[in-house]
Amino acid sequence: MNNIRCTQCGAVGLELGFVEDSGQGARGFARWIAGPLQRGPLGNAKRMGRPRWQIDAFRCPICAHLELFAAQPD
Repeated sequence: MNNIRCTQCGAVGLELGFVEDSGQGARGFARWIAGPLQRGPLGNAKRMGRPRWQIDAFRCPICAHLELFAAQPD
């Protein structure tokens, strides 16, 4: 059990999980990328050379609020 406190209701002991990305060509999980969103000519997000961080998601067992943390670089 962890000591993370829900910012919505104050409960302690949030459940660890992750945010799934099931879009076309996705790896199955979402990442946080530093800097503002910039789009290329085809509308895709420009990501080259930017650090990517794993997103850990914690769900409150009382109110189901999600807390997201950029945990570590990929």
